[in-house]
Amino acid sequence: MTTSVNPPADAPLAVPSLADAEELTCDVLVIGGGTAGTMAALTAAEHGANVLLLEKAHVRHSGALAMGMDGVNNAVIPGRAEPDDYVAEITRANDGIVDQSTVRQTATRGFAMVQRLESYGVKFEKDEHGDYAVRQVHRSGSYVLPMPEGKDVKKVLYRQLRRREMRERIRIENRVMPVRVLTADGRAVGAAGFNTRTGRFVQVRAGAVILATGACGRLGLPASGYLYGTYENPTNAGDGYAMAYHAGAELTGIECFQINPLIKDYNGPACAYVANPFGGYQVNRHGERFVDSDYWSGQMMAEFAAEVASDRGPVYLKLSHLPEESVSALETILHSTERPTRGTFHSGRGHDYRTHDVEMHISEIGLCGGHSASGVRVDDHARTTVPRLYAAGDLACVPHNYMIGAFVFGDLAGADASQYSAYEGELPGEQLREAHELIYRPLRNPDGPPQPQVEYKLRRFVNDYVAPPKSGARLSLALEAFERMRADIAAMGARTAHELMRCAEVTFIRDCAEMAARSSLARTESRWGLYHDRLDHPARDDASWFHHLDLHKSPSGAMEFTARPVAPYLVPVDGFAPVGGLSRSLGEVHAEDVATAGSRDVAPVATRAGTAEPEAASTPHASPTAPSGERSAARLLELVALADEEPELGALLPYLTDPVPAVRREAVAVLTETLPPGTATALAAALRDTAAEVRAAAAASLRELVETLPAEPDLRDGLAAALAEPDPVVRAAALDVLRALRLGDAALFAVSLADSEIAVRIEAVRALVSVDAAGELARAAAGDPSREVRVAIAKGLATVGAERPAHDTTAAADPAADAIEAALTGLLDDPDALVRAAAYGALGTTGCPEPLTARAVAALSESAWQVRAGAATALSVADPEVAVPALAKALADANADVRKAAVLALTRHRVTEEARAALATATTDSDADVRAYAGRAL
Repeated sequence: MTTSVNPPADAPLAVPSLADAEELTCDVLVIGGGTAGTMAALTAAEHGANVLLLEKAHVRHSGALAMGMDGVNNAVIPGRAEPDDYVAEITRANDGIVDQSTVRQTATRGFAMVQRLESYGVKFEKDEHGDYAVRQVHRSGSYVLPMPEGKDVKKVLYRQLRRREMRERIRIENRVMPVRVLTADGRAVGAAGFNTRTGRFVQVRAGAVILATGACGRLGLPASGYLYGTYENPTNAGDGYAMAYHAGAELTGIECFQINPLIKDYNGPACAYVANPFGGYQVNRHGERFVDSDYWSGQMMAEFAAEVASDRGPVYLKLSHLPEESVSALETILHSTERPTRGTFHSGRGHDYRTHDVEMHISEIGLCGGHSASGVRVDDHARTTVPRLYAAGDLACVPHNYMIGAFVFGDLAGADASQYSAYEGELPGEQLREAHELIYRPLRNPDGPPQPQVEYKLRRFVNDYVAPPKSGARLSLALEAFERMRADIAAMGARTAHELMRCAEVTFIRDCAEMAARSSLARTESRWGLYHDRLDHPARDDASWFHHLDLHKSPSGAMEFTARPVAPYLVPVDGFAPVGGLSRSLGEVHAEDVATAGSRDVAPVATRAGTAEPEAASTPHASPTAPSGERSAARLLELVALADEEPELGALLPYLTDPVPAVRREAVAVLTETLPPGTATALAAALRDTAAEVRAAAAASLRELVETLPAEPDLRDGLAAALAEPDPVVRAAALDVLRALRLGDAALFAVSLADSEIAVRIEAVRALVSVDAAGELARAAAGDPSREVRVAIAKGLATVGAERPAHDTTAAADPAADAIEAALTGLLDDPDALVRAAAYGALGTTGCPEPLTARAVAALSESAWQVRAGAATALSVADPEVAVPALAKALADANADVRKAAVLALTRHRVTEEARAALATATTDSDADVRAYAGRAL
């Protein structure tokens, strides 16, 4: 009798045989389950293709959207922005080096994508009338669409993938990491990879392959030294960049790095896109706005870096001047979406937005099409230069594409790829063997250098030699270092499948580092501000370099370059005039001679043979924290299993009435994820649950799903009943959903104006605005005890009813207009400065006739700067003979925001010579915003 002996607990994983590979087949293979990959899979399936979605983590919570999104940076909403204006904006931001046909796809298809996402349940901010609340964050163009409840975007997308009709077409394989795209006869035919839990080798045959693996965020080393403390999602290690390169696809713009402003020592975005609409902005230590360039670009980052390094640094995101209402709203958004640890970080330092502005710094470098212009070359259907290989999202070079662009190009890729059926030929054996060796090599040397040490060393070289400002000498030293690193990487050891994944990622990082260094060496000019700043070639050279710089892997394995002229524009842009023409081959780019300092005029006296000492390995860093333990409650486990079975409402009812609140709360979560018929009324019923945690979950779910809920009488009745519940969270949510679904009227909403809770009364104000209930709002204007509610009423009165001409004295009497004017006039006497400021600001929309014009002129001398800024806004629609002289004097105000408001008001009067003369004086203002808006007005 023999007994089996289990291997030691620390024994390395056995290397699986290539012959034992698991083979999967599909029409369309999607690699990456994040933003673009999810949309690509959904669209391909809707077009009839059988789709395989591979994700090295779990699709439910993978990708850059894993923790949600706080807003859309490039929403081209009809009536608020024009596609051609957006294309021109991106062209300028990218110094002219752009394929406008790809950017125009995002510009023209983005609105339909917003609507499609809404149909899934993604919620974008809208005003009380149901119009998109697009914000102007940059000085030109209104493209920013906030998503204050955007933390659940990925959950919504996952719910779509798990719909019954999608499950028939889409097979999801979580924990499978491809490392190579397989090609045959010059086209993509599949991929090779492995299971990151079991280590099993996996090969896939496909009709088409879509790469959607995100940015190369783990390229430079963060200032903190933490390998995974990156600005971008740290799981995005350049997988797709490397796979596309080794498959023979062209990459472009790799020298144009991604560098971002961030919170000092936190490596999270400062979120100026979110803070700006609330009144936040970037300043130097003197409190001065200093950025002259518009749009988020390398030039803006150059100005940012110069300010940080000057005696005017450090740089801050200024928030401490904001009122409590704005600070509280910002905390709700910033501390729950994208970076939920942000609040903990500030708290640990004893910092508060009310007393401390947020110190900012500069991120490590990365490669990203979505936020810069580094990626795989694609056409306007997401096709790469390799037939049947596609790229979408941050991986693809569609400059400043952001989230909406990732969705758009995922959709384009899925639609185009769906025409192909599974490859039936023999998979390329040599490519499979090479992939097998890349994956499992660390298992043959389990005691070799651990991945964290090797990766730290590699990325330290990136910081030392590749990060801007760049020079030929440093870039050449980088190439030498990256070549030496091949041996270090080959020697890495691993014992588990997870460690194999991390080792494979290091190979991708090295490939991306070499591409970044060689591309930067090839482009002998400076362009894109800080993104490609060559100290040895400081000038922009349009004569030689108004070209895309493409790279590809030659048949011999060398990295070769081509300078490709920018194609003629679809949208003309002043200052740039591409003429097209032929590309020029640059071949390989070789390093400069950096073996000695200066030329070797005199030979060494003696030569001694020896071997260079190996470079010291860096301090190892701890692996990511292990996931928390599995939940043990049987009912909760049953619910988790049910979620994957798409249960009907009847199957969930026992859990919705379970005696344990935690079970009922989880049942609400499953109901929200699976969305069976009857969900809306079930959630409305849950608003009346005895447990606060269940009520809060139901309220959050109703708000999350509001765009997809049917406006049915039963739902109205349930929500109306909830208005009498003692829980203010429930009452506020009920009002919000009733308003959004147009299920209420003025009589129903007006009752809540007397609610004891401020948050509920504000929702009542928003609801009354949505039904143009001017009388109810006017009656409540002066009587509410809360400043926050009175401010909301003032702002709401500006949007009630039709717009009225500012000086029309012949129009028939309008009782609603009269009520609005009377209410705003009363609010001008409010004891609170912010209420008075809001009332003056509202007059800038409703009109500012006499005697209110005289009051606005007098208010320019009030002590509160907010009131002075509001008064300037009111004067934008007043009689120019009175308004322009007063606004011209306001250009000397000590507060920059007042001067900015005065410039914007004068802009509306710029047909007069006096206004233009005043604006001319503002072009030399010390504040960058004031200068910029004055210049644009002229």
